[in-house]
Amino acid sequence: MANAGVVDIGWLELLLATGFVVLAGGLSLLLDLGLVKDITIATVRTYVQLLALGFVLTFVFAHQRWWLTVLYIFVMTVMAAWIILSRAPDAPKGIFASSAFSMALTGFIVTFAVTGLVVRVQPWYRAQYVIPIAGMVVGNSMTGIALALERMFADLELRAEEVRALLALGATPAEAARPSVRSAVRAGAIPTISSMAAVGIVFIPGMMTGQILAGADPVRASKYQIVVMLMVSAAELLGSVMAVLLSYRHRFTAEGVYLERGFRGDAEVPDGGLRRHRGAGSS
Repeated sequence: MANAGVVDIGWLELLLATGFVVLAGGLSLLLDLGLVKDITIATVRTYVQLLALGFVLTFVFAHQRWWLTVLYIFVMTVMAAWIILSRAPDAPKGIFASSAFSMALTGFIVTFAVTGLVVRVQPWYRAQYVIPIAGMVVGNSMTGIALALERMFADLELRAEEVRALLALGATPAEAARPSVRSAVRAGAIPTISSMAAVGIVFIPGMMTGQILAGADPVRASKYQIVVMLMVSAAELLGSVMAVLLSYRHRFTAEGVYLERGFRGDAEVPDGGLRRHRGAGSS
């Protein structure tokens, strides 16, 4: 059964597709990998979240209100920031705000630059274009920012003695953290750069695949995919740079003392300032 060039997938076909996951679960049991619970939860979440997304988008597309589109992007950004926070359990509390701000700023700028200047969507808030593009921008920014922040804090931890020595010699926190910041930004950018190098040769990206399955001309679909790859790489790099620059300072007190592991839990006071600890960062 077709709808606007797309072959409809029924509930029976969805159950058949679930057989692939059942096979993976069987292999987990056979090899005693202990992944059955994780696979089951992930499968249920996939069903629930994507079906719920379909119903929500149906509502948003039907009403076409600018505030619904903006609200949807805002919710995506907040949820992405929470996911980043969960991936960096050792990160300071201010990471949520830094990540959300970085993704929101880059997400809105890149998304509406693409929809307004490249695709030329009319009206500017047309959900069928804005939301999918924003989803790709925010999703990839989230991945890049998570990798960058994880690398930065891990690198600062490895360089703790060096950082304390640099501070003792008169370096500022920015100067002491610079090598870790550079390493973090590179780590966040590598996945996208690798994808851009392999796209069209090793794999066909999701957006292009979806358009081809929907009956679009392959050349036209490739043009859309080029725009997507370029905007995603820009958003990921900009988001990673902004998040790292806004976050590294949380590893230092207001006076520029590096916070060692034993002093981080109670370093933040209710008003958001940082309390100086005796011995923290002493060389």
